[in-house]
Amino acid sequence: MFSRVKRFFLPGNTALHSAGWVLVLLLVVPVVWAGDAAVKAPPKTRTDDVKEVLHGVELTDPYRWLEDQESSETRSWIEAQNAYTDSLLGQVAGRDKLEQRLSELLKVDSLGVPKARRGRYFFSKRRADQDLFSIYLRQGLEGSDEVLIDPHPLSPDHSTSVILIDVSQDSNTLLYGLRQGGEDEIALKLLDVATRRDLPDLLPKARYFFSDGTYFNADKTGFYYVRHTDAGPRVFYHALGADPAADKLIFGEGYGPEKIIVASLSEDSRYLLIHVLYGSAADKTEIYFQDLARGGPVVPLVNDVEARFFGEVGGDQLFIETNWQAPRGRILAVDLAAPAREHWREVVPESDAVIRGLSLAGGRLCVNYLRNVRSQVKLFERDGRPVRDISFPSLGTVSDVTGAWQSDEAFYLFTSFHIPTTIYRYDVARGTQSVWAQLKVPVDTEKLAVRQVWYESKDGTLVPMFLVHKMGITLDASNPTYLTGYGGFVISLTPSFSATAVAWAERGGVFAVANLRGGGEFGEAWHRAGMRENKQNVFDDFIAAAEWLIENSYTRPDRLAIAGGSNGGLLVGAASTQRPDLFAAVVCRYPLLDMLRYHKFLVARFWVPEYGSSDDPEQFRYLRAYSPYHNVQPGTNYPAVLFVTGDSDTRVDPLHARKMAALMQSVTGSNHPVLLRYDTKAGHAGGRPVSKTIEDLTAELSFLFWQLGVLAGPDRATR
Repeated sequence: MFSRVKRFFLPGNTALHSAGWVLVLLLVVPVVWAGDAAVKAPPKTRTDDVKEVLHGVELTDPYRWLEDQESSETRSWIEAQNAYTDSLLGQVAGRDKLEQRLSELLKVDSLGVPKARRGRYFFSKRRADQDLFSIYLRQGLEGSDEVLIDPHPLSPDHSTSVILIDVSQDSNTLLYGLRQGGEDEIALKLLDVATRRDLPDLLPKARYFFSDGTYFNADKTGFYYVRHTDAGPRVFYHALGADPAADKLIFGEGYGPEKIIVASLSEDSRYLLIHVLYGSAADKTEIYFQDLARGGPVVPLVNDVEARFFGEVGGDQLFIETNWQAPRGRILAVDLAAPAREHWREVVPESDAVIRGLSLAGGRLCVNYLRNVRSQVKLFERDGRPVRDISFPSLGTVSDVTGAWQSDEAFYLFTSFHIPTTIYRYDVARGTQSVWAQLKVPVDTEKLAVRQVWYESKDGTLVPMFLVHKMGITLDASNPTYLTGYGGFVISLTPSFSATAVAWAERGGVFAVANLRGGGEFGEAWHRAGMRENKQNVFDDFIAAAEWLIENSYTRPDRLAIAGGSNGGLLVGAASTQRPDLFAAVVCRYPLLDMLRYHKFLVARFWVPEYGSSDDPEQFRYLRAYSPYHNVQPGTNYPAVLFVTGDSDTRVDPLHARKMAALMQSVTGSNHPVLLRYDTKAGHAGGRPVSKTIEDLTAELSFLFWQLGVLAGPDRATR
């Protein structure tokens, strides 16, 4: 469950300067350089002498005015920055061919894992000639695909998308969301499947929290949902046909806006199950349940243990995936008729592999493991007796394992860096699997190699890294290399198909993914080694990955690029300010960069348990030590940087990229461009048209190939 919940809440995800900084920032730099020739300078950005004292340290913030996203001055500044960026990236030679190849890789029929209801299958699908995913219905396994909801007519620029949330158990009513741009907020609507018409119910745009569960009650007269209010998250019940303003409050009073609550019903709609997450990484989780058949109250199952608990109801039992007294995870069984802790039973003990997820299907437990960052799925009886392992075609990742307790049918995704996503249907009773859907992507997997290497970090910790490149690559230190990572919130970076990886490797490059501390690759100890006061370990791991690639002759600094988004944007921001000599180019997407003020904006309170807060004197100390915005030094030879963000990012505030771009443009001592690519509609949550994805990837890869000498840029010959 946790792997399906956390994607909605993650960032995706100290003195600033001495007084002398203001004088430096007022200097006008007439030109910047890109390799062999000069290009025009970036737009000028004014500075303010904003000062404050925090824990006895004086801070100056000359670009705080850029935090105001709606001011006319900020809007004019964004427009000027976009024009500057477009004027440079639009001149990169070879960009058209790159865009064509990315289109071939991404404009393919794509399907999501289906929700099965009484022999009907509901799923998201985007045809190769379409921009957006529509919601489809397939009548039976061999039936034809029927469109239920097509979002394309809803907006001329295809900025409105739809999200499949739930289908009633009788398969006749569908709950879905409408999203504008990349906002986290959605509006909720209902569809009558038989008539293909919307019901009158409309829940207004808000931040709703959903896991991959059931929400309609047994007689389909209403559904449960969680909405984030100003006071905090709350569980509500909506009766069909009623005014949403009158929806009944079920749970949540007393929980503040820094908490996350998710709620769902058991398959038979008897039990309402509620999880309270303490921050996005959910280092502490509470579980409550309500027996709706008996009309009992909401009662706590566990709310006094500093550990992670995620439950799935099967019959009258709750099966809990937890790291309580088991850092790599174990499975407990709880009889909901006698839920006291002394009656809990361990059915799947901790092993040397990390439990990545638990799903229920056919009366059995499907446990998704990660062993050395490679997926394994094992099937157990409800009492923990092993049944069998599910095998896969090669090194890769299994995700989105879904099923029903009273059905032998389950589905899961399999993918690897160079192997397009395949959806398998699995018969739990027989142990057989068949392909339900497969991406038909034009890529010759036989020509690409995927390998895993291990390297030593600064403190001696061994860290794994995946490499993707052409077969028979020459180790002469000349290969253009793309290094990425994440390192936070228990997120594990496992092999998954990447158009970026394929396009990069096909051009003779090396695509590298480092599995840094802070993630979930090796359990809770690995996570805690990269959070709060240990966050510097994450940056050290990433820097060590770059050094290993150089030392082993894969590449050299002027051919090495790094990229990351959200928390990965923080990663590359910190790496490029701490070791600017190691990298030629950086793509920093939707980043967190001002780590002294991040928690004051949007939903960043969710991330305080992971990062800490500058409100605390001790946490201020280590945040100040690595905060990228506060560690930019005038005159330093920084690599080329492309910051990417957008207005509709309602998760990580775009102010981070705006302020950092202005600062680095003003003080970098290198001849490399610092650019901001700012979309006035795009955001963090996805839902973008595929044409927009292709446009964005083309811009990012063009920038990197230009800076690494693979493609020629403005007034510059290819090396």
